Amino acid sequence: MTTRRRSRALLAVSAALVAGATAVLPPTAASAAPGTAAEAATLVAQAAQELTLVEAQVHEAEEIVRAQQEAAAAAAAQAEAARQALAVHEPQIRAIVQSGFTGPTQSRVAAFLTSESAEDLVGRMTTLDMIATHTNTVISTVAAARSAAEEAQLAADQAAATAQAGLEQLQGQQAEVERKAAAYEADFDRLSAAEQARVVTAVAGPRLATPSVAELPVAPGSAAATAIQVALSKVGAPYQRGASGPGSFDCSGLTSYAYAAAGVTLPRTSRSQAEIGRQVSRSELQPGDLVFYYTPISHVALYIGDGMIVHARTYGTPLSVTTVDQGGFRFGVRLTG
Repeated sequence: MTTRRRSRALLAVSAALVAGATAVLPPTAASAAPGTAAEAATLVAQAAQELTLVEAQVHEAEEIVRAQQEAAAAAAAQAEAARQALAVHEPQIRAIVQSGFTGPTQSRVAAFLTSESAEDLVGRMTTLDMIATHTNTVISTVAAARSAAEEAQLAADQAAATAQAGLEQLQGQQAEVERKAAAYEADFDRLSAAEQARVVTAVAGPRLATPSVAELPVAPGSAAATAIQVALSKVGAPYQRGASGPGSFDCSGLTSYAYAAAGVTLPRTSRSQAEIGRQVSRSELQPGDLVFYYTPISHVALYIGDGMIVHARTYGTPLSVTTVDQGGFRFGVRLTG
């Protein structure tokens, strides 16, 4: 791929990233104050779902900004390489300017007047033609190098501006997540123990006993078995936004961590994970499948078999095993087999 094409590709990537970043976090409406403890518990459960969606969107924004920054770095490196290529030819240009061969007509006249024989004249003319061809080649190469350097620098400047804009937007989104998380935790803490238990069950499903891999219908030694074993070993670990282990997790962080142990690399966000593998329905689920929830997709869990999942759900709720049959179920994705 030529420098010009690479520059255009970088600009196209940056433009696409900007378009993706501008619609990441929609505004949310304020909810009415609860009239009863039951209403308060319901509102906290609703807030947890809203917070999950916002977190998933921030994850996507983080990936966008990371790609923007990588595009900016690549464009800057390309611009520097183009400038170095241009610098290589500068001595040749100076030599051409300083030589007496920069005026072809004058040089040919001089050759004719000073040649001692026809043979000498033919030799000098041939040499002049060779020098002229070389000079034209060098000048053309330098012109192309200068154009490439200017275009690459433009791409680098635009990619850097895109990355900076994405970073500023992400910082605002992260502040919104922190505000919502603080409000959720404060509301949750005001509930009674019974109300908190009801919220946790409504948000993350009933907490089930953690089975061993040997008890599950999964092929021993398979990637699915490894991922399930690793995920189950983390039951009880705290939920933390943006965490991917080993001590704390968010939903896609857990699935990524579990499958990484099996040698399978997953994208970092729940929505990106939903776009790989083969979609399967609820009745087709097999141990090791990823399971996705809500519209737009904002939560992922690992199906372990017998109607159960293991997942990291939300603040204040440790990683746990629960039923796959929760509100918002969308579909499963099969990665292996």
